[in-house]
Amino acid sequence: MKQVPVITAQEAATHIKNGDTLLVGGFGMTGNPVHLLHAIAETGVSRLTYVGNNVGEPGLGGGRLLRNGQISKAIGSFFTSNPEAVAAAQDGRMAVELLPQGTLGEAIRAGGAGLGGFYTPTSAGTPLAEGRESRIIDGREMVFIKPIRGDVSLIRAWKADTAGNLQYRMTENNFNQAAATASGLVIAEVEEIVPVGALDPNTIHTPGCFVDYLVQAHTSEADLGSSASVTASAKKVDDARMAMAQAVLDELNPGEVVNLGIGIPTLVADLISPESGIIMHTENGMLGVGPAPASGGALDYPVNAGKIPVTALPGSSYFDSAASFGMIRGGHVDVAVMGGLEVDQDGNLANWAVPGKPLLGVGGAMDLATGAKRLIVTMTHCDRDGNSKFRKQCTLPLTAKGVVDVLVTDRAVFHFTDNGIVLTKVLQGYTKEDIAASTGADYKEEC
Repeated sequence: MKQVPVITAQEAATHIKNGDTLLVGGFGMTGNPVHLLHAIAETGVSRLTYVGNNVGEPGLGGGRLLRNGQISKAIGSFFTSNPEAVAAAQDGRMAVELLPQGTLGEAIRAGGAGLGGFYTPTSAGTPLAEGRESRIIDGREMVFIKPIRGDVSLIRAWKADTAGNLQYRMTENNFNQAAATASGLVIAEVEEIVPVGALDPNTIHTPGCFVDYLVQAHTSEADLGSSASVTASAKKVDDARMAMAQAVLDELNPGEVVNLGIGIPTLVADLISPESGIIMHTENGMLGVGPAPASGGALDYPVNAGKIPVTALPGSSYFDSAASFGMIRGGHVDVAVMGGLEVDQDGNLANWAVPGKPLLGVGGAMDLATGAKRLIVTMTHCDRDGNSKFRKQCTLPLTAKGVVDVLVTDRAVFHFTDNGIVLTKVLQGYTKEDIAASTGADYKEEC
C-alpha cells in the first residue's frame, strides 16, 4: 500500500504556480481548506483561477487570496456574499464565470471522470445559457456544459489514513469529493491522520489513489467565519410572513421530500413538526434536516444551505454536492420552495438578478426550479411602488421558464393548472377585489 507524504501547509503552498487553476472544496464555512488557502496567501503566487462555490468571507480562506490580488478569475455559483468579490468584478480586477451550483458540481465531477461534458436543463432560457450550445432532448431544452479540471485541488476532509484514503464529516463533503478527482495534483487538509487499516473500507469516501499530499491542520471556530455558531435568530418575522409560511405548509403533504430556500421559505421550517412526516433536503448534501440546535456550531452539527447549523433527524443521510443535485435534477425532490422577485402568467420565475446589480450569485435556484417535481414560489404581491410582481410577463432575467406550480404572496395563493391560473385563497386582511386590483397577470377565481 502506498504511503502519501504528510507535509505542512507552507510546504503545500510551494506546489502552487503562477497561473494555476485551483479547485477548492467547501460550502459556506464547512469543508473549507482554510489553512492551505492562508498558506498560499503568504506566497507571491498570482494570476490564479479559483474554482469553488464562492471565494469565502472577506479576508478568510479564498477571500484572503482575493484581498491580496492573487485571483484573476473566479468560477463559481455565489459570490455576492463577499462584497470584496463584487467590487473586484465590477472594477475589472477579477473576471467571473457564474454557474448554477449543481452545474458547477457536475462539471467538476465530469472533469474528474474523464467526460467531454454534459447537457442539463438547468439555466435553459436564462442569461447563463447565452453563448452556450443547446438542443432539445426528449422534449426539453438542454444546455451543454464543458467539464472543469484544475491544476491543483485543495480539499478538506475529516480523517485520512497514511495511504490517502479520506472520510468527510456530515455536510463537509459538499464539493470536496468531486474536486478530489479533477486535478493533476490533489492536496488534502485533514483533521486527523490515522495508520493504514484504521479506517473501515466501507466508510471511505475518496480512495487514496486520488490524493498526492496530506496536511494535518486542526480547525477552530475562528477558522470558519462569522456564521460558524448558532446565534439569535436573524429571521424577519411578522404576521404577514408567517401567514405566507402557513399557506406554504398547507400545500405540503406527509412523506414529501422538500427543499426550502432562503427568506420566507425558511419560516416554513419553524412550522414543520416531526409528526408532519415531511423530509427536509438541503442542497449542500443532507436529507433529513432537523431544527436548529439550541447552541453549538459548525464543528458540532451539520449546516444547511443557508449556512446555519442544524440537527440531523433519525434516518438522515449525508452526501456530496454532485449527488445532491443529481437527486434534484433526477426528480427525487418532490417540492422546492423559494422566494421570487417576479412571476408571470406563463409560470416563468425571476429571482436571482436585479438590473443595475452585478450578476454574481445564482446558487442552487436554477437547479431546484427545473428539477423539483413541484415548485412553490413565495413573494410579496407588489413592489415598493405598488406595482404587481405577478405580471403578464417577467421583466427581470429569468431563473427558469414555465416552472411555477403554486404562487404564495402576502395577499393570496394561486395555482397554475392545465386550465390556467386559479386564485385558490385570499389571505386575511384582503378581499377578492383587492387581489383583482393589484394583480397584473390573468387568472380565474375558485375561492
